[in-house]
Amino acid sequence: MMCIQNKETFKRMLLWSGMIVSLLLAGCKDEPVDHAGRGLDYARGGEYDKAISEFTKAIEANPTSAESYYNRGLTYYYKGDNDRAISDYNKAIEINGRYAEAYDNRGNIYADKGEFDLAIADFSKALEIHPRFDRAYYNRGVVYNHKGQYDPAIADFTKAIELNPSYAGAYCNRGLAYGRNGQFDEAVLDLSKAIEINPGMPEAYNNRAVVYYGQKEYDKAWEDVHKAQGLGFKVSDGLFKALSEAAAAAATEK
Repeated sequence: MMCIQNKETFKRMLLWSGMIVSLLLAGCKDEPVDHAGRGLDYARGGEYDKAISEFTKAIEANPTSAESYYNRGLTYYYKGDNDRAISDYNKAIEINGRYAEAYDNRGNIYADKGEFDLAIADFSKALEIHPRFDRAYYNRGVVYNHKGQYDPAIADFTKAIELNPSYAGAYCNRGLAYGRNGQFDEAVLDLSKAIEINPGMPEAYNNRAVVYYGQKEYDKAWEDVHKAQGLGFKVSDGLFKALSEAAAAAATEK
């Protein structure tokens, strides 16, 4: 049995015991799990199913998180599940009607599905919210290209380049629009600029080869075809055939 010598000692022991109890109780609270952060880590590592599981848990914990719906939608998109991706982007936009990135990415899916008017509407909404959104100008320009509307496509790529002068894809696609519009000199300049910015872009070499073919610059066209092939690009049989026939005809004329 413990012997208590006096009242003061007893009081000090009670105070000390109470402090220990309070410290132990305070130190046993669980830290909240950052499911959204885990989901991003998994998505960056290509572990999409695990990422989706974590984003779902984040949504369960906070059903009004537009970002978690957006990130899960983006992960579904990477998995090729466009319908679920659109559903999540819809929810993100419902929660936050000014979510420019959600409009932009939903527009990309509509474009992939060939629903070009819906895509343009989403890109335009993204630009209404964020007028300096270079990617949305670029994406809308790509859709205009697909629709054969080259003048608005060129205008959108030009705006993307103004906002981001190192945007190789915008130069490449503006060059494509110029070429399809019969503006071959402008096309060559843009495609050459794209290659200057990103020498590893095979599409730019391939497209410039097509333009050189249109200008009857067959040697330059062949050179670009070989460069595109060297970068792993599958050059169309139609271009090979056209260049071969053109080269043969030129040799006969000589």
